[in-house]
Amino acid sequence: MRISAAQRTENENRIRAAMDRLLRGEIPPGGKCDIKTLASEAAVDRTAFYGTRPYSHLRVEFERRLRSLQDAGEIPDPREAQIARLKAENAKLKERLTQSEQTITELTDFRTQALARLASQHEEIVRLRDAARTSRVSRFPAPRTTVNGTCS
Repeated sequence: MRISAAQRTENENRIRAAMDRLLRGEIPPGGKCDIKTLASEAAVDRTAFYGTRPYSHLRVEFERRLRSLQDAGEIPDPREAQIARLKAENAKLKERLTQSEQTITELTDFRTQALARLASQHEEIVRLRDAARTSRVSRFPAPRTTVNGTCS
């Protein structure tokens, strides 16, 4: 079915208005910032945005504007923004978990080494005590002093 130039202009105006609303973040309930929602908001058949159809240039413009917003760090769709935020948070938590696991491994290794050293030192002390008790080391008698303080 052919449409008149006036109808086409009116449709383009509705599409541009809907495009602006979607890119500002005014997403209808159950919708997204995509061509399907754009078509339903502008009351235009979605197929009119593809191929050589009359509004394909508006689809290209919409996708370009959406991409430029995303490149600038703005996400007009609140759900997409929440998904991006949750993915970033998830990645950060995974990194913290990896660091925690690494720290736990290092501390466990340190603890094992410290206990091994303590056990070795304890065995050495016990061995030296036993050796001191059973040794036949004789001590020299204390030097005798005379009346004038000299040794004899």
